[in-house]
Formats: sequence, structure tokens, C-alpha cells
Amino acid sequence: MKVNFKPVKKILYWILFVLVIVIAAFMYFKYAFDYSKGYRAGLLQKFSEKGVVFKTYEGEMILSSVQSNANVAIASEKFLFSVEEEVIAKQMEQTQGKHVVVHYREKKGTLPWRGESRYIVDSVKVADVSGGTYHP
Repeated sequence: MKVNFKPVKKILYWILFVLVIVIAAFMYFKYAFDYSKGYRAGLLQKFSEKGVVFKTYEGEMILSSVQSNANVAIASEKFLFSVEEEVIAKQMEQTQGKHVVVHYREKKGTLPWRGESRYIVDSVKVADVSGGTYHP
């Protein structure tokens, strides 16, 4: 008596195909899909190139939600971000210590060559902080 493995092979190929599709969809939504986009305004406090194997640009902004009369932040929060493009990194280096407005894309996961943060900054502008409010 001979056993026919053809239907079993066909089922295994379909399971493998579905598994590959599920993994590809997961990878796309975790690492390539933009979960959110937006702008953040604040003081560019720190910007540097980091890494042992993959050199990435990492930055830190102070986002102030409440300002005093002397234009000093009373309540603040840190915004940690990464920069992929060298042109944007050069602009960041020139605006360090200034109030800036950045446009960012948030991913759901990080990759070693993209940076430590889920927030990827893709543009930067120096902000006008006259009167304690931001005017990009």
C-alpha cells in the first residue's frame, strides 16, 4: 500500500505561504509604516552622532508647556528623536541651542541603522519665540 503525500505537501505549502505573508505584513507595519506624523516645537538641547557599528544621529529637545514671564520653561518634557538624512543632521548641528520646530514620523519599532528612537525627524526650522509663543 502506497501513501499519497501530495495533499499534505499542498497544505504545507499553503501554510508556509500564509506564514510568509503574515511575517511580511508584521515587518511592514512595525518598521516601515508611519504610525503618526506631526510637528514638535522646543529648545534643541543636544544633538550627536552615536553608535559602534551603525553611526546614527540622535537628538534631544526640551518641549516646554508652560513659560514664565522671563521666557523660561517651567514645565517641560524631553523629546528624543533620530535623524536619518545627513543634510538634516547638518541643519540640526547649526541650530543647536535654539528654539526649533521639527517635523517627525513615528514608527512602531526601531532598527539599528535608523536610530535609537521611534521618532524620525525629516525637517527642521528655527522658531520665532517672541512673546513666549512659537511662530514657525
